[in-house]
Parts: sequence; C-alpha cells; structure tokens
Amino acid sequence: MDAVVAALEEQLGEKRAALAALTEALEAARARLATDEALIASADKQRNDLHVEIRTMNGQIEHSRDKLNRSRTERETNAAQRELEELRKLMRDREDEITRIETETAPTRTQIGETQAEVERLAAELAAQEGEITEKVKQLEADKTDAGGGREAISKKLPVVLYRRYEMIRGRRGTAVAQTSDGTCKACNMALPPQLFHKLRREPLIDQCPSCQRIIYFVSPEPQKVD
Repeated sequence: MDAVVAALEEQLGEKRAALAALTEALEAARARLATDEALIASADKQRNDLHVEIRTMNGQIEHSRDKLNRSRTERETNAAQRELEELRKLMRDREDEITRIETETAPTRTQIGETQAEVERLAAELAAQEGEITEKVKQLEADKTDAGGGREAISKKLPVVLYRRYEMIRGRRGTAVAQTSDGTCKACNMALPPQLFHKLRREPLIDQCPSCQRIIYFVSPEPQKVD
C-alpha cells in the first residue's frame, strides 16, 4: 500500500512539474518579450525625436540660405556659411544616430517576432495540457486518498510491535519491506545468510535483512517460460 502511495506521489510530482515548467517557460517568454518591446519603444521614441530635430534643422537651413542670399558684406556671408555648415553637420549627426539606432535594434525587432511566436506556442500548449493535467492531478489525489485510507485500515490489523518496527525502518530507508527469491535481498542486493534464506523458504514467516534491516519475506521465483 505504501508503494502504491509512493508511486501516486511520484506521478503527482511529475504532472505538477510538467505544468509548472510550461507556466514558467511562458512567463519567461512574456518577460523577454516585454523587455524587448520596452527597448524598441524607447529606441523608436529616440528616433522620432531625432526626425523632429531634423525637420526643424531643415527649416533652419532654409532660413540660413536666405540669410546667405541676402548677405551684403563678407562678414555676413561668412557668418551665414558657418551657420549653414554647422546646421548641416548637426543634421548629418542626427541622421547617423538614426542609422545607428535602426542597425542596433534590428536584431531585437527580429527577436520580438520569434518571441511572440514562442509565447503563442507555449500559451496554446499550456491551454491544451492544463485542463488534462489538472484533471489527472485530481484523479491521482483521489487515488492517493483512497490508498491512504486503505493503509490506515491495514495498519490497524498489524501487531503494534511489528507496525512500529515497520514505520521506523521506513523512516530510515524510505521502504521497509523487501523480497527474496534467490537468497538475495531485492532491496539492497546483498546475499542473505544461507540459514536465514532456507528458513524463509521453509516457513511462512518474516524476518529482517541483516544488511539493510528491512523486513524480508520469501516469494517463489516466477517459472521460466519455455519456448
């Protein structure tokens, strides 16, 4: 009965772990997507601000050209030319900055598309499995409860001394019962003393393995199949 409960607990752990892994992967993908989208939003704002500056500079350049055309003295002409060249340089700098932003964010934009596809895939997989896994967990929990109730009924039929010994061994070893069919303890794989093995074979009794201290009993080996 304890083996049944342990097996059910293991299945429960596997199902819950599978659901948790899917949920965690989906949350991680969404977090990556949010981070990348925030980065792109910031880059797009910076690029748009640069475009606004460029449009403003275009107006300033036109104004400087007008000043150059209206200049009457060499000093006015030189000043207008310097202003025009400075504005053109500033505009080239803004254009270069835009190019840099677009180049640096291109991989992130591609990654966003891939992450979006991953989020959709994981969300669909989670939606498909969540109901099934949740239902399976409920069934396993019900089976475990039933098995636990059966265990309680069985434990009441055991001699108190034997039950306490069983619980003590189980607490230390994880499992308290072992079988032997060929003179070897199937729990620890150690050979039993021949006298003990023969005793177990002859009489319907239980004893303890000298190596692992588990409660041990004899089970007849399965007959070999003849082809």
